[in-house]
Amino acid sequence: MRTSLRETIVAVCDAKVASKGEGVGLSFYAFFANKNDDPDLLLEAATWWIHTHRLDHFEKAVKIRQLVQSA
Repeated sequence: MRTSLRETIVAVCDAKVASKGEGVGLSFYAFFANKNDDPDLLLEAATWWIHTHRLDHFEKAVKIRQLVQSA
């Protein structure tokens, strides 16, 4: 996964946890605007989320942050 995507994921997870608490869940769509302006990056995130880690549609932000930071 490219560095810019990792940084975005961590930043979004940090913001969600700060605003809604440790139990907040999100999907990989949370890392993107409501338009598909970079399909390759979206596919990269989806592949990491679905194929590589076999995650559910919604996962806890703290879990996603930990996975990204430990990789």
